[in-house]
Amino acid sequence: MRKIWDIHGGVHPPENKTQSNARPIASIALPRTLTLPLNQHIGAPAEPVVAVGDHVLKGERIARAQGAVSASVHASTSGTVVAIEARPIPHPSGLSAPCIVIESDGEDRWGHREALPDWQNAEPATLLQHIRQAGIAGMGGAGFPAAVKLKPREDQHINTLILNGTECEPYITADDMLMRERAAEIIGGVDILSHLLGEPQEVLIGIEDNKPEAIEAMRRACEGTRYEVVVFPTKYPSGGEKQLIQIVTGKEVPVGRLPADIGIVVQNVGTAAAVHRAVVLGEPLISRVTTVVGEALNTQQNIDVLIGTPISHVLEQHGFDSQRSARLIVGGPMMGYALEHPEVPVIKTTNCLLLPSREEMPLPEPAQPCIRCGMCAEACPASLLPQQLYWFSRAEDFDRLESHNLFDCIECGACSYVCPSNIPLVQYYRASKGAIRQHQEEKRKAEHSRQRFEFRKARMERAEAEKEAKRLARKKAAEAAKQKVAAQKSAPPAAAPTKPAEQDPDKQRAKLERALSSAQSRRDRAKQSLEKAQEEQLETARIDALTARLKEAEVKVTEAEKKLQAFQAEGASADTPAVPAAQIIEKVSASPREKLEKSLASLDKRLQAAKDKLAEAEAAQAPTVEALRQGVAKLEEKRQATATELEESAAQPETDNTGPQETATLSAAEQAIAKAQARAQSLAAMSPEEKAAAQIESLKKRLDKARARLQKAEQDGDDNIDAFRAGVEKLEAKLAASQTENTDS
Repeated sequence: MRKIWDIHGGVHPPENKTQSNARPIASIALPRTLTLPLNQHIGAPAEPVVAVGDHVLKGERIARAQGAVSASVHASTSGTVVAIEARPIPHPSGLSAPCIVIESDGEDRWGHREALPDWQNAEPATLLQHIRQAGIAGMGGAGFPAAVKLKPREDQHINTLILNGTECEPYITADDMLMRERAAEIIGGVDILSHLLGEPQEVLIGIEDNKPEAIEAMRRACEGTRYEVVVFPTKYPSGGEKQLIQIVTGKEVPVGRLPADIGIVVQNVGTAAAVHRAVVLGEPLISRVTTVVGEALNTQQNIDVLIGTPISHVLEQHGFDSQRSARLIVGGPMMGYALEHPEVPVIKTTNCLLLPSREEMPLPEPAQPCIRCGMCAEACPASLLPQQLYWFSRAEDFDRLESHNLFDCIECGACSYVCPSNIPLVQYYRASKGAIRQHQEEKRKAEHSRQRFEFRKARMERAEAEKEAKRLARKKAAEAAKQKVAAQKSAPPAAAPTKPAEQDPDKQRAKLERALSSAQSRRDRAKQSLEKAQEEQLETARIDALTARLKEAEVKVTEAEKKLQAFQAEGASADTPAVPAAQIIEKVSASPREKLEKSLASLDKRLQAAKDKLAEAEAAQAPTVEALRQGVAKLEEKRQATATELEESAAQPETDNTGPQETATLSAAEQAIAKAQARAQSLAAMSPEEKAAAQIESLKKRLDKARARLQKAEQDGDDNIDAFRAGVEKLEAKLAASQTENTDS
């Protein structure tokens, strides 16, 4: 016989289990709508993957797990998603939370079920992911995602797996009936859990001795396995995780640590059954066994109820008499909480709905002052000091509450049960825990803000120091410059200085060439602007302004040419041979075709030189062969592009550039001016209708040209195709507006 250890404290309240364990597990009618909260577990809420109006099938995932500690949510029946919004949920706060609401189609039709019948050969990561996707959370009340517990850290070596079948809370018999009727499913789930944990040395199933039928069923199911059913005396709260570990192993979990830290994992028998159904049958967690009990009901029993079923629908199916009801409690009388109304859904952790009559469970008497009897400390299974925690809670002394291990309190209610003053101790502890968590979060935010402020302050100080250093450097440089100037003034006259860098003849010539090229570019742009204004038939004042601008540009071109010729005539340097001005002017004024021809000749020379170098390097097997080969390929590619461009320009007529540059330029300017004047006179002689028609005709010509340019750009794959397309669209809009205006007039 295995040795059984006792726990500190504990109480023996009336069990009241016979009311609901005399009937087998039943089912109820399908509700019209189901409300599925996104957070039915400890951790982050799930994220919806459906939208309003979507039709879903039974078992289909409608919200996926978010983060490491989370669980998916699945449709409990087939139907249509009618809302994704905040709805009231079963919680002591009575607040609302995001939910997915499904309107049933009455068919209760299953979707695709993905099972892993050969789970023994599956990778542990695959098996864990399957359990996570099935949305399985602890079904004993806490709702911790099962997949998280089944993946301990590398430093946590699990040697004991404990199945919790204690169910010590009065009235609740859900696990009792599950072990009686579905022991094989539970053992199937234990096989999977044991496999995931690396086959621990011990697998223990803890059951209180007030469940003889469940004990017998589990022992029969364990025959031929190494699993052991451990029976121990009934005592509340033996079902607490840490208390159960102490009872069956004699080990105690240290303060602030987890059972996995001492090599133990605890799972509820309902969780094991859910794991079996998810892995072997491919059914996610969409229903659970729940005890429906209390004298305000005509029928008291355990039901396999769909998650999301409204509690009001469950009560209606059990003949609820609101006149007899004292209150509606979710959970047992020790650790449960009362709800204001039944319009909330059953969730994954709903193990009991208690509807006592007023005679069965009278309202508690008013609280009296504490008489310091110490009975609460004797009853506390966690060996805490409930009386001190009560005083610290009332005083909101958070530091002392934490130092007295408030968070080791499992909120079992044993202290409140034995208190002769009827003080609701657990409610004080719950409120203090919430206040401490809020205080810690505010403290964390304040610390974060402090760090940000200090970082910003340090950054500003650093920037100010750099600014001051630069200011001092400038001041020092200015003082050095002043001293240098003063020294130069006091020094004797020196020999004739050499020509400064800016008097270098090559630089002077390059500067004058750039000035001439810039002046010619401005002249060409002015000419294009004037021609465009003539085509668009702009007002005479605008054409006159553009004409003056063209004349001014022509004058600047002439001045730049004269300066360049004068520089060449003077001779910038005796050491540098002068380049004739006509040759320079010819260079900058060369036609595009001439420039391409010169560029092609230059590329031919460079390509031949590169090939000679490559041949020499290949003969000598030099390490630069590959680099030279790439250079030759690049030059060949560039020469081919230049030759192609030259062939295209040869197909187009070229203007005659013979004769003196100045004469040709002035002739072009005079022609443009004369053309503009003639255009202005022609417009002056036209009627408004004729002007509008002429403008429309001009826009059509421009639009045809723009479309041709766009078509060519599309064929060539030009990078500026969007700009060409925008130009066409702009001209089309302008033409349409002109035609509409002409029609209206």
